[in-house]
Amino acid sequence: MDLNTSNIKKIKGLILFAAAVCLVVMNFEVVLEGGILGLEIIKPFAVGAAIAFVLNIPMSAVEKRLLAGIKNQRGEKLKRPLSILLALIAVVLVVVLVVMNVIPQITKTMLDLGNKIPKFLVNVQGYLEEMFVSQPQLLAVLNEFDPAKIDWKSIVNGTIGFMKSGLSSVLTSTVSVASGIINGVVNIFISLIFSIYILAQKEKLGNQTKRLLHAYLPPKTYGSILKIASLMSRNFGNFITGQCTEAVILGAMFVIAMSIFGFPYAVMVGVLIAFTALIPIVGAFIGCFIGAFLIMVDDPMKAVWFLVLFVVLQQLEGNLIYPHVVGNSVGLPSIWVLAAVTVGGSLMGVGGMLIFIPIISTVYSLVREDVNKKNSLKQKEEKGKK
Repeated sequence: MDLNTSNIKKIKGLILFAAAVCLVVMNFEVVLEGGILGLEIIKPFAVGAAIAFVLNIPMSAVEKRLLAGIKNQRGEKLKRPLSILLALIAVVLVVVLVVMNVIPQITKTMLDLGNKIPKFLVNVQGYLEEMFVSQPQLLAVLNEFDPAKIDWKSIVNGTIGFMKSGLSSVLTSTVSVASGIINGVVNIFISLIFSIYILAQKEKLGNQTKRLLHAYLPPKTYGSILKIASLMSRNFGNFITGQCTEAVILGAMFVIAMSIFGFPYAVMVGVLIAFTALIPIVGAFIGCFIGAFLIMVDDPMKAVWFLVLFVVLQQLEGNLIYPHVVGNSVGLPSIWVLAAVTVGGSLMGVGGMLIFIPIISTVYSLVREDVNKKNSLKQKEEKGKK
């Protein structure tokens, strides 16, 4: 059989590929270590790119709305740096305001819990005694447990002694911990600087990437990559905006409702639910559980009413407010959102939950478009045969 130039090139490529696979298998440990080292090297830049993507949302809003009136040449040059600065200030202000509101509340709550837990245990014991008064065996067990006789001071002293005994081992690891902290701070600084560079030159970087792909890829592949990248970028942006909007609305509703009905820890629980609501589906329930526990220590009946309030507000927000304010931000049916959260959480934790929804949404949109296209062609063929 005659071999033309194209077939010879394909055979050479297969031989090189097989040789590369053999080398990787034979030196798997070395390749794995190199891969881990490479990931560590690019990690700050990947984090920086993620930060830039998130900051691009408020930055674009500032640039297109607040600074849209700037038309002169000098103002155009200052528009991008000013919008980046305002976006960073807005994010920092949000974090500072949340910390200033939550930290004092958490400190006060911890002190209150320390004072109320003994009393709470006594109340629980009395409640159980009333409930199981007809069960003498259970009542005898409960009577042996007297929370008032617990020596809390001895428990605290024992804890302090345990901490002192482990102090020597802590000191031996101080250097490694300090170096890890310094390395983390340096990586965060590099990521932040890299994100600012990306934001400052995002149009130029986007154009360079397109030219690079256009030069080395076939036209069809190039068009497909641009389409997928555009769809994924839109889905990620819509998802982040939608989740943040939903979290703010839900948190504000809880603060207002809890304040009206006289629930304790209204601001702290509202902020906590707003933050945890950023985690799709399960996030708000985490905040609900923590809030119910804090309120239960103060007043068990109020904790029950808090759960009722949570169900009511969740239904109100999910069925009435969210569809109008946020809508289907990523265009993904609820069952696939649940699947994305489950798979992403299993593979990558909370970060996976946040990442997998836009990814699955992009895949869902592409598959839906392809299915609709093929079904349309088949329907035309069937009509033609008739």
